[in-house]
Amino acid sequence: MLEMVRMRGFASLPELVEQLNVSESTVRRDLDFLEEAGSARRTHGGVYYVGPSPMLPDFEERQPAQWDKKHAIAAEAVRLIEDGDTLLLDGGSTTYEVARRLVGRRLQIVTNSLPVANLFAANKSHELVLVGGYVYPRTGVMLGPYATQMLEQVNVRRTIMSVAGLNDRGFFNSNLLLVESERAMMRAAEEVIVVVDSTKFGHHSLAHLCPLGDVHHVVVDSEITSDWRERLTAAGVNLHVAASETTTIPV
Repeated sequence: MLEMVRMRGFASLPELVEQLNVSESTVRRDLDFLEEAGSARRTHGGVYYVGPSPMLPDFEERQPAQWDKKHAIAAEAVRLIEDGDTLLLDGGSTTYEVARRLVGRRLQIVTNSLPVANLFAANKSHELVLVGGYVYPRTGVMLGPYATQMLEQVNVRRTIMSVAGLNDRGFFNSNLLLVESERAMMRAAEEVIVVVDSTKFGHHSLAHLCPLGDVHHVVVDSEITSDWRERLTAAGVNLHVAASETTTIPV
């Protein structure tokens, strides 16, 4: 069961019953065990994989950081997505949590991230486009001129991206090549959604991405300060504050 959920990213309860040829009560008991072990998480309609990420150094280091905040942000961010949307997803760890919650929905996905693409590749609900280019080995993200050129040819409804920091100057990320690709992602979209946890506020990183007002939506956890709420609103950003995830939703 765990391998099925891991490979698909998301599986519905009826799918598990049918594929494993066991009773629904057996599936529910096993899901209880997997959830307690931290390998799976139940939600309306099924279960998605939350176990170890692909074996990439940066994911191994960053994914556990601010885990609860990232999950809450992801739950809020997917509320902005409509079935049938065309989405462009970057390779950030918070974006990856958003992607997990989108598995199984009817979407067109464009991504420059191998880990994100792996979530959607085996599910017939999706149309997947993987951006090519130089593979950055720490994160499995495609970077460089080939990636940017391909992104310039793409048109999507929404781009979803993570950032390493933000301050009054705007948004920042830690890699110059990544920022070039993300600017192309922004140009490709009707709407840009930034998913970022509150620990990143007031900080900068190596490369400046864009001013605050250049994005349409920011999704953040509930620990954002009132001062930053006012700053983002004043910049014309639609702010979405996620509630803390304290309960498990049963299948």
